[in-house]
Amino acid sequence: MNIRRFSAAAFAAALLIPGLAACNDNGTAGAGASATPAASGSIAPSGTPAGDAKQALLDSTNAIRDGNFRFTMSGAGSTAEGQVHEPSQSAEMRMTIGDPSSDLMMKLDLIHYKPDSWVKLELGGKAAASVPGLKNLNLGKYQHLDQTRIQGNRALGFDFDQVDPAGSAVLTKGVTEVRQTGDGAYAGTVDVSKAAEAGSLDPAVITALGAQAQSVPFTAKVDPQGRLSELVLQIPAAGNSAAQDVKISYSDYGNAAAAQKPPADQVVEAPAEFYNLFN
Repeated sequence: MNIRRFSAAAFAAALLIPGLAACNDNGTAGAGASATPAASGSIAPSGTPAGDAKQALLDSTNAIRDGNFRFTMSGAGSTAEGQVHEPSQSAEMRMTIGDPSSDLMMKLDLIHYKPDSWVKLELGGKAAASVPGLKNLNLGKYQHLDQTRIQGNRALGFDFDQVDPAGSAVLTKGVTEVRQTGDGAYAGTVDVSKAAEAGSLDPAVITALGAQAQSVPFTAKVDPQGRLSELVLQIPAAGNSAAQDVKISYSDYGNAAAAQKPPADQVVEAPAEFYNLFN
């Protein structure tokens, strides 16, 4: 792995899909890579028409817009988890990218409490010592971020007008075929070529997929209240990346807690080297 600077997209939840596997060289094919797409207009075992099934998926993302939930995302050897609490204008996300055997492992603990943001960075792996400006990165401390320097940065910023880190509402709008497979369970295909702005997708991977991007298999589950609880995208192999399953889950609708600001004695102002790492 060539350690230079890392783009913002590299640390967004977007890189929980195969783009990271090409970097780690340890991706494994997702179990869903051989899934058979649902037939267009098919009728589910319960007798639900495909059109009604798609509407159910579209409606399942409505509660996300309330901005009060917990979430997890995983794929390509990386994980993210956190919570959004729009009533307090706060959010928190913890991301782990890679593992100790990788060239580079990174952990980010992000806290947003409008109008402030903080992030604690941990680095590991064989190439960690090659990260530019390492000695000035204040590892282990929370870096207080200058909002003017992270505006539009998908890795470090958070938009309380678009509270879903995964962009599931965008993804479900791209569903092309769907059928109900059981109580609260669905399967089909989604055109991810129209979902580059979804936080769970790396635009570079969408490009690499080519025509395959128009029919990516997925499965989904909704809770008893019809709210999205799980979405799994079965991303085909693309370029140098192996096939991967990207799993997004939601829980605790309406019951998430406000994020906790870091203790003052653990906070430093982020140095220029920190911003350079993500530009």
